[in-house]
Amino acid sequence: MSRARVARRIAAGAAYGGGGIGLIGAATVGVVLAEVQLAKRSVGGGHAVPPRCDGRYGRAYTEDAGQDSGRGSGRPDCSEPVLFAMLGDSTAAGQGVHRAGQTPGALLAAGLAAVAERPVDLRNVALPGAQSDDLDRQVTLILSDPAWVPDVCVIMIGANDVTHRMPPTRSVRHLSAAVRRLRTAGAEVVVGTCPDLGTVENVYQPLRWLARRVSRQLAAAQTIGVVEQGGRTVSLGDLLGPEFAANPRELFGPDNYHPSAEGYATAAMAVLPTLCAALGLWPEEERPDISRREGFLPVARAAAQAAAEGGTEVTAAMPVGPRGPWALLKRRRRRRIHAPEPSPLPH
Repeated sequence: MSRARVARRIAAGAAYGGGGIGLIGAATVGVVLAEVQLAKRSVGGGHAVPPRCDGRYGRAYTEDAGQDSGRGSGRPDCSEPVLFAMLGDSTAAGQGVHRAGQTPGALLAAGLAAVAERPVDLRNVALPGAQSDDLDRQVTLILSDPAWVPDVCVIMIGANDVTHRMPPTRSVRHLSAAVRRLRTAGAEVVVGTCPDLGTVENVYQPLRWLARRVSRQLAAAQTIGVVEQGGRTVSLGDLLGPEFAANPRELFGPDNYHPSAEGYATAAMAVLPTLCAALGLWPEEERPDISRREGFLPVARAAAQAAAEGGTEVTAAMPVGPRGPWALLKRRRRRRIHAPEPSPLPH
């Protein structure tokens, strides 16, 4: 069965209350359980609390806006910060690094501030070990203050759903509900989908093959659910994908499971263009570029293609097509933001 068809079935099950589609067939459960135990003994601990990265980034833009005010420069008032929230699991929290400026939340906040030329206020409620059913609690935390409704949110979730064998329909249902609540509150939402767990160095065959297969299936199903709720997705296959497989010593952290600082920077560079585009800030046409193999596709096909190629964006294009909802698949050009290492500052 094609990945697109599997993803469509999982997403449909999530939407209509189904839960019987398992990620791993019964015939392989015994072998998989044995391999899981071996992998748990081989992969390092990595239980240290991630550094807190909440705070204001790009404070210099507030000062610049104050200096320009009243001078007839024609620049819009840029003193109001962009409100940015991070949700998800240990990847969103930045587990595995030691400084706040190395976490994906800090990297994205600093990059967003540089592109928008405005300060960015970051709140990170991601929880190491979280599965998708924790998103309801995290969204409630983010929306609990009526005076602080985020302009944009990034969610990174899915790896723990695979390793804990959460039914994929249930996983997608929780993620879709979280995106719907945030979109209803007025926030743009970007989801970094489940990374390719088949590249974790100390996971062996046949678990490696199965982990790659099921994580990509979940990533594709997540994409369908998110796009249907008005969000955008970025495939994080590269987070534990080809670059990580080729450079495990450089891109994995000390526990051989979570990314290193260089790994998080790679992931942040993949997400930043979509984060900025969601706010209308990225200097690219919101149309497909045929030279980069972009285009309009049925959402299931777009989701399947994105799951196999890290850094690929999928967003809603039209509500109905010949084969159901359609989506725009984009491969945005990444631009490195030249800025000093970010540090959170108090509001």
